[in-house]
Amino acid sequence: MRTPHLRAISAPQTLQVALYARVSSDQQAEHHTIDSQLAELIARAQQEGHCIRDDLRFIDNGHSGASLIRPALERLRDLVALSAIDLVYVHAPDRLARSYAHQVLLLEEFAHAGTQVIFLNHPIGTTPEDSLLLQLQGMFAEYERAKVLERSRRGKRHRAHTGAVSVLSRAPFGYRYITREAGGGDARYEIDEEAARIVRQIFTWVGHERLTLAGVCRRLQDSELPSPTGRRHWSRAMIHSMLLNPAYAGQALYGRRQSVPWRPPLHPPRGHDGLP
Repeated sequence: MRTPHLRAISAPQTLQVALYARVSSDQQAEHHTIDSQLAELIARAQQEGHCIRDDLRFIDNGHSGASLIRPALERLRDLVALSAIDLVYVHAPDRLARSYAHQVLLLEEFAHAGTQVIFLNHPIGTTPEDSLLLQLQGMFAEYERAKVLERSRRGKRHRAHTGAVSVLSRAPFGYRYITREAGGGDARYEIDEEAARIVRQIFTWVGHERLTLAGVCRRLQDSELPSPTGRRHWSRAMIHSMLLNPAYAGQALYGRRQSVPWRPPLHPPRGHDGLP
């Protein structure tokens, strides 16, 4: 009598499931708008029988979707490149990236590594209609971002005309920025006496003693006074920027600098013949 052969059956492998969520601004992060994304993503994963570990929940709080350089997205892409992720849940294509070109780049990168991406509000298909819908969503996301940026620019310009300091990015060295929430509805600058004493000393050395920038740096470093970065190192560029800052004369300016497209220089650098 023959003994029947027993066939070993391997247990099914557990899928490595992750999620990615993002909000664009720090204000959205403070209001916990990302919590709704996480709740829906986790609920969808549980509905489909998946459990997402805490270390596979990639969250970018306060990072713009216009750039691919985001901490959580970088970690997710690294794991995808190692084929360590089988499935990624994302709320919408614009949460993954604002630009349609960036969306296509990431989706192709994930597909090449064998990682499936599931959008809650838009299932990815293979038909031309599905591709067209994804393109339209990407273009509308870019349009919406441009519209929001323009509204924000005009709003900041209007507040600057009314004298509000909330449009400025940060307070200059020697002042402390008080937010609208902490200031009872009005943002303002308050003098930081410890840092202001250093600023007054710098202006005294330059204005009265005619000390050079290098001499000011040496005195500050010898006195071990903290710089605007919080360290003991002072540079001539720091001193030069402080001396030219109109805020120390009581005038805070908004829109002094503009971002313009790069243009090649009219003349080649010294010692270069200009040939490629």
